[in-house]
Parts: sequence; C-alpha cells; structure tokens
Amino acid sequence: MSDNLAYQEERREELIDGKVVMMSPASVNHTFVSGNIYWLFASYLRKKKCIPISDGSTVFLTDKDHFVPDVMVVCDQDKIKPDGVHGAPDLVVEVLSPSTARNDKTHKKETYAKCGVREYWLVSPEEKSLDVYRTNGTEFVLHDIYSLHPNWELAKMSEEERAALVTHFKCSLFDDLDIALEDIFYRTF
Repeated sequence: MSDNLAYQEERREELIDGKVVMMSPASVNHTFVSGNIYWLFASYLRKKKCIPISDGSTVFLTDKDHFVPDVMVVCDQDKIKPDGVHGAPDLVVEVLSPSTARNDKTHKKETYAKCGVREYWLVSPEEKSLDVYRTNGTEFVLHDIYSLHPNWELAKMSEEERAALVTHFKCSLFDDLDIALEDIFYRTF
C-alpha cells in the first residue's frame, strides 16, 4: 500500500461482475482526454435536458455491476441520485488505460449494452483514436473508428488521402453537435 496520502484518498474501485476491481490512477493524457470530452458535452448541453457527468460518479447497472465511467450523459434526470446514476446513461465514454482496457472492451461493454446504454465510446489517448459503438437493441455494433493522424503521417499522404480523412463526427444523441477529433485530443502528448 502506498504511503502517499493523496494516492490513498484517490484510490477508487468498481464492482465488475460481482468482483471489486481497483481503478488505477489516471495518466495525464487520460485526464486531458476525459476532461476535453466532458467539456464538449457540458458546453453543448448547458440549459438542455441531458446532463453530462464527469469521472468519479458511479453508475449502478445491476447488483453485480457498479461502474465508474470517465464521462456519461444522462437524459433521464430521475436516474441521478446523490450517490450516482441508477440505471443506464444514454452515452458512456471510457478512456482506455492499459490496466483497465480489457474490462472496458469486454464485460463492461456487454453490460452497458444489455442495460440500455445507447452509445458507447472507447477512447485511446495513446493512439488518438475513438471507437464508437451504437446499440441495436441488445448489443453494441461498431459504428465507426476515428483517428487523429500526426503531422508526420499527414505529410506522407496524398492530397486526396488527406481530404478523405474524417476529422469531425456526430454523436447519435445530438444531431447538431459537431465533434472535432482535435478537440478530444487537445493538449495530449
């Protein structure tokens, strides 16, 4: 156990398939990406029905599954209680960390889908990529993968290849919200 009191207070856990799983401290890139995504939704949803919730709040899905997503958007405000969100958020964003990626890509993804989450994002700060999954009613289907390419890679591409790159996308919940990959990965290394 760490002697660092700040770390001891920061230690958080999730309940995944009935097992307590400790969450690792976030890297700087993880924190930036999570904060950038929260900020995008918080700015857009100001004075609207849906509410963005940042990292640290628990979502209670089943008796065995209490997760702490990096960002979630909840449109049914009755689900929000003092101790967390009770029921499926409309959007869940998980920013991948090496120690938690397996859970995010498997059990948590399946549970979110079964419980009614409409859209699920898996974001890789290191690869600067984002996988968007949308529900078909019972499971998530990969909708698209978006990647922010580094300048050295862009320099090697033809003009046509650069023109074909997708740098903006939409969340299925909000047709008029334009999301730029540059904004998601702003200030990351």
